Amino acid sequence: MRQGTGRRCKFRQPAERPAPEDAALLRERGDIIDLTSDLVDFTDTAALIACLDLVITVDTSVAHLAGALGRPTWVLLPYTPDWRWLLDRDDSPWYPSMRLFRQTESREYESVIDRVRGELVAQVSMFENG
Repeated sequence: MRQGTGRRCKFRQPAERPAPEDAALLRERGDIIDLTSDLVDFTDTAALIACLDLVITVDTSVAHLAGALGRPTWVLLPYTPDWRWLLDRDDSPWYPSMRLFRQTESREYESVIDRVRGELVAQVSMFENG
């Protein structure tokens, strides 16, 4: 997000604690706030999600919690997702506030990340301009 309009974005880590090598990398970035040490239980996670403008995640309990809370949520899905995400759609009948970003082939997340990045830049631009 350092490219383009992302200067006002702050990223928070509401999921599980990252691996030690990932945690070191995350600490180097000034735009990522790791709050995992403040999360004692799922109620804390729900409270944090309720404060976020957008949740971007993979298929985890955080995705389902954010969707159940009605928070805007973007979920990155593998080419062959769990059955509950259905196929050939970018929304969820169970979570109206959710948008699905699917792989177009197995183990290929580059295009998914590119689509999410483009949509996020557009969202931030709309927010900043009005």
